[in-house]
Amino acid sequence: MEKQQQIARLRQQIARIDRKYAGAMPSVRVTPRHEARFVEELLSGEVVRTALGEHFETERLWEPHRRHGSVCIGEFADLPDDVPAVLSDGAIGAAPPSSWAFLDTETTGLGNAYAFLIGVGSLDATGFRLRQFLLRDASEEASALARLGEYLTQFEVLITYNGKAYDQPLLENRLRAVGVSRAPLARLAHLDLLCGARRLWKLRLESCRLVDLEYRILGVERAGDLPGALIPYYYFDYQRTQQAMRLVPILHHNAMDILTLACLTAVVSEAFRSPGEAAFHHGADLIGLGRWLLASKRAEEAGRVFRRAVERGLPDHLLFRTLWEIATIEKRLGRMEVALAQWEDLTESRNPYRGRAFDALAKHYQRQRDWGTALRMTERALAFATSGAQSTLWERRARRLAERIERQPRTAT
Repeated sequence: MEKQQQIARLRQQIARIDRKYAGAMPSVRVTPRHEARFVEELLSGEVVRTALGEHFETERLWEPHRRHGSVCIGEFADLPDDVPAVLSDGAIGAAPPSSWAFLDTETTGLGNAYAFLIGVGSLDATGFRLRQFLLRDASEEASALARLGEYLTQFEVLITYNGKAYDQPLLENRLRAVGVSRAPLARLAHLDLLCGARRLWKLRLESCRLVDLEYRILGVERAGDLPGALIPYYYFDYQRTQQAMRLVPILHHNAMDILTLACLTAVVSEAFRSPGEAAFHHGADLIGLGRWLLASKRAEEAGRVFRRAVERGLPDHLLFRTLWEIATIEKRLGRMEVALAQWEDLTESRNPYRGRAFDALAKHYQRQRDWGTALRMTERALAFATSGAQSTLWERRARRLAERIERQPRTAT
């Protein structure tokens, strides 16, 4: 029964998508396959002929004054050259925005999958430009991949979303399978934005899928968008009927994914490069940013971001760890008075870091040779030990401190 209900829902969803795109399309006369040129008639673009055959290409431009949710396309022109270096923790060198290629694929989704649509977005003086390479038939794969390789020679950095795990290996395998050189793709430095997106938003959002971030971060809701699971179905239906209108929602889905990828790249890079100006309204997002900064050895900035997050309000499971991290940062920066005050605050309420705060205070007073206070703090810490190893460690310190106090000369009365 459950399977039948799922099939019924899918049919309803397909019908809604069909109605959305059918209304804006000219009627298409169904003709025999050898006469059909439906893609060329319906879509703007051109049939490209190469030494390996032919395929279809189409191009689209978003001008600088256009917006995609909260991001203005014109803001792309202000992106600095060091974005790839910053977002990859220095693994990628600086490169001008005009040399970035935003790539996404749509595939048949089967065991021997191939990419029947490959989109590449890029930035230039006219705005954000999208080139899509389409296979009208599987026989056009070699031609499309060869042309893709030529097109990518003008870029230095490849930007994808989960592309290191999926798009790049898939394309490299298919290039190898059809005997086309992998050099243009292999030479590109690869920035997978999924890593940065998860760092920023995984603490607040249950899903970091691209379409979910598009809605939750950019404020864009796709009405009637074709779900990814249905894309292979639409493509095979196109191959069966040769009705190009089945491709329109796929091309649109791919275009929106790539435009969103570019916009999120701008948002993520701006937050990481200028954390003090990050327009994050949720404390959890600021925590994600602060932890990323801390991992990148930008402790001073991380501390400021953590404090902003605390001011915004945090649930307990984030609050106490953040207070602990603030204290650790202050100690690292040599501001011991601030660190001590933070540890003392943590000892005054029930929380997972209470024992560790007493321990930190004990270590501080031990370094100050204040054996009595160090012993008291260690004994308090023991009441909150969370493991046998931790308890054993603190008990040993307590014994050493007690012995040291015992050896101290007594003041004559």
